[in-house]
Formats: sequence, C-alpha cells, structure tokens
Amino acid sequence: MEYRRLGKSGLQVSALSLGSWLTFGKQISDDVAEDLMVKAYDNGVNFFDNAEAYAHGQSEIVMGKILHKLQWERSSFVVSSKVFWGDGGKKPNQSGLSRKHIFEACHAALRRLQVDYLDLFFCHRPDKKTPIEETVWAMNHLIQQGKILYWGTSEWSAQEIMEAHMVARENRLIGPVMEQPQYNMFHRQRMEVEYAQIFKNIGMGTTIWSPLASGVLTDKYLNDAPDDTRMNMKGMEWLRNSGLTPERLEKTRQLNALALELGTSLAKLAIAWCLKNPNVSTAILGASKVHQLEETLASLEVVPLITPEVDNRIEEVLGNKPVQPEW
Repeated sequence: MEYRRLGKSGLQVSALSLGSWLTFGKQISDDVAEDLMVKAYDNGVNFFDNAEAYAHGQSEIVMGKILHKLQWERSSFVVSSKVFWGDGGKKPNQSGLSRKHIFEACHAALRRLQVDYLDLFFCHRPDKKTPIEETVWAMNHLIQQGKILYWGTSEWSAQEIMEAHMVARENRLIGPVMEQPQYNMFHRQRMEVEYAQIFKNIGMGTTIWSPLASGVLTDKYLNDAPDDTRMNMKGMEWLRNSGLTPERLEKTRQLNALALELGTSLAKLAIAWCLKNPNVSTAILGASKVHQLEETLASLEVVPLITPEVDNRIEEVLGNKPVQPEW
C-alpha cells in the first residue's frame, strides 16, 4: 500500500480507502461488511469513509460495531463522517450546517461509530442558508474540544472553499483541509480545472469518490446489465439514467479492450488512472463482495503501466480532457 499526505496536513492516508455508501446497512449484510473491512485493513487500508446520511445512520452503526469488535489500535485507522443531509429527520435544524446541527451530527456519529473522536469531518454539501462564518467557527470549536481532528468539504465549489479559508484566516482559525469530490474518467472538470488554484495555493487534500463511475468503468455493464448492482437499487434511477448512456458504454468497451491489452482489468485501470493525478490523496473504493475489493486493491500495481503513450490512448477514447485556463 502507498500512503499519501492529506494535502498539506501531516496526516497520512492510504492511497486506496474503503467507503460505505449504498452498501453498509443497506445492500450487504453486516458479516460481509466486516469481511470487507478486514480485507481492506489487512491490505494496508487505513481510511474508512462514512456519513450521517448513509442508510439514515445505519451505515455508521454497522461500522461502529465492527470497529468495536475488531479492537484495532485507534492510531492505526482513520474514520470519517459527514454532516448536512441529516440521518432521516425532516424537522427544522435536523439538516444543514448550522452550529446546532453540526454539533448534534458530530455527537451522533461518535455514538454510532463508537469512537472518541472523528479523524475527518466533512460538510457534505454547501448550505446556502447558513453563514459560512457560523460553519467555520463550529468546526473549529469541535477541533478545540478534541471531537474532530480535521474538517473539510464535499462537492463544494472552489469559490465556496476559498470563502471558508478567507473566514478562517481573518479569525485565525483552521480552514478546510480536504475536499471529497467525485472524480473519474467521465467526471473531471472540478478536480482538474476548478480546484487547480486551490491545490497550488492552499494545498488541499482530496478523498475522491466514485473512481469507477458507480461501476460503469468495470466490465459488468459491457453486455447485459446484472440485477444485483447499485444501479438497480430503489431510488437510484438517477444514477442509472446518467451513468448508463450508450456513449459511455461504447467508451467503456474501448477502454476495456485497452485494459485487456495491458494485461489488467478495466476497474484497476480506471482507479490507477485516478491515482496518477498527484492531487488525489486517496480513492475511495466501494464493494458489495470481497472478490470485488480484492481486485480493486491491486490497482496500485497498474499505475506504472499508464505510460504517456497509454495515457494518450485513454484520452483519445475519452475525448473529454478539460481545457486548462491561461492564468
């Protein structure tokens, strides 16, 4: 396993990590969830990603029970939660980034995960209704109380992230250390262009999600789509409609042929492609079966295969390389 610093912080995270969205507490049994965590940990993974909204908090409960059972040294793993959507409550103050919800969401995550502190705490989305000053101060209060170590954002615009840093600097506070954006061969603009100046000037870390484009960048959809994937889960129609387009499937077939030519799988090639980006701190892997995780955990071995020539061939297939602005 390779370990990378989370931006300019001193924290080291495994280049590959394990996420629980749509799987823990929902798609898979608790026994399978435990098998996945053990497999990941035994292969050097030290970061496990979660959120209050995943399965309405059940995902954190499942992970917390596993962590309690396995009794790993607390210093040997990094665990996260995220605040914004809430855990299912629909009343005022049960979502968003107000000081009240941030504090209550943090305390709830600590109880569910059965830990004394969160290593990473993300603002799951920007909150247009809460002043950014309130959110930055709330996160810093949690840091001062020892309940979180680092705070960050997820799917925030570059402007919103910089506004948070401006507030932090004005008040001598700690700004967001990391961002969790979607990043894969089909989704590139934000990571490769929009955040470019933040990487350069601030040194932000990233914990990217969906490196396989929710499974599209694998060989499972090349022919008839299987029935037991997240694309067929209730409520995931939006994911299926946006992800399984004829154009994407054709590009996937071409990329799969290239992967086979290189002696690897499309899944490993797609993840390795993400890891080639120096601004990726860790790529979050999702899996519903242990053999899937075994495959993607070997993705680091494929990184050296992506030579400039191979990279050019990938770009020819994708045809979506973002245009870099002239600064």
